[in-house]
Amino acid sequence: MGDGSQQISGLANLGSSLPGQLSHLSNPSYRHLLSDTQATAVIVKAQDAEDCPVAALIVDNPYLAFARVSQLFKPVEAPGQGVHPSAVVGDGCDIHESAYLGPNVVIGNHTRIGANVRIHANSGIGEHCYLGADVEIRANVTVYSRVRIGARSVLHSGVVIGADGFGFTPDATGQWQTIAQLGGVVIGKDVSIGANSCIDCGAIDDTIIGDGVKIDNLVQIGHNCIIGAHTLICGMVGIAGSSKIGKHCVLAGRAGVGGDQPVEICDGVVVSSCTVISQSVDKPGVYSGSVLFNEHNKWRRNALRLGHLDDMFKRVKRLEKHQQE
Repeated sequence: MGDGSQQISGLANLGSSLPGQLSHLSNPSYRHLLSDTQATAVIVKAQDAEDCPVAALIVDNPYLAFARVSQLFKPVEAPGQGVHPSAVVGDGCDIHESAYLGPNVVIGNHTRIGANVRIHANSGIGEHCYLGADVEIRANVTVYSRVRIGARSVLHSGVVIGADGFGFTPDATGQWQTIAQLGGVVIGKDVSIGANSCIDCGAIDDTIIGDGVKIDNLVQIGHNCIIGAHTLICGMVGIAGSSKIGKHCVLAGRAGVGGDQPVEICDGVVVSSCTVISQSVDKPGVYSGSVLFNEHNKWRRNALRLGHLDDMFKRVKRLEKHQQE
């Protein structure tokens, strides 16, 4: 709606936009900024179009439309080409001719690198790995041996994939004995892993990250975890080994998963910020909660009782009503 011939040169927030820029109204909380916007055009829902003082792009989901438009304005880095003279490639490797290996990159023996893969400075890829087409490994990433990464996945700086899982058991003297970590890591297609996040290798079977999973910065995923496709994991989440997270889940910042037994979370679960999931969840929905620390047995009893608080409240109300009668 409006003049479709106007030129757009950039993106901006609704309240700080200038002529020539495109903005969006995705959250009703910002609707009061619409009338005074200086943007040349705004992406809005149909219900907001009449109040838009400038050209309006009407869609059902403004935030999704804005996300797609933002890709058009993403700065494009000059693509590196070939293998830098300082890169080291091991024996028996298969490096596609279109791949780029930056300064000081190290590739272990018998590793396969697919078409248009970009590995930036100081990153290391271990032995017997596979990187699918269009994978991007940013600077200073460490990928241990026996890791498979699907097409178009991105690993940001500081990521460590395939380090040993945290496996130890005490002997008769109380000293910790290491359990050998013999598995690998399988990462699906279109996965994004944020800076300084870590995914441990499996103890025997592989740790598995499904297609389309998005992982924020500073996330820890333990050995033998399985993360379902298109799940979103926000910053500082910790997931204990052998946990299983379903598809299309969201773990908000500083959430934790882990308990006395391996925890399984079904598809379609949202875990709120700072919530700890210590038992399996078999029903989709939004889960929240935090309880102050206490002696462990007392904490568990109180936590279980807290789950019955609503029923107890209703019983008390019924008793009060009965007494008044």
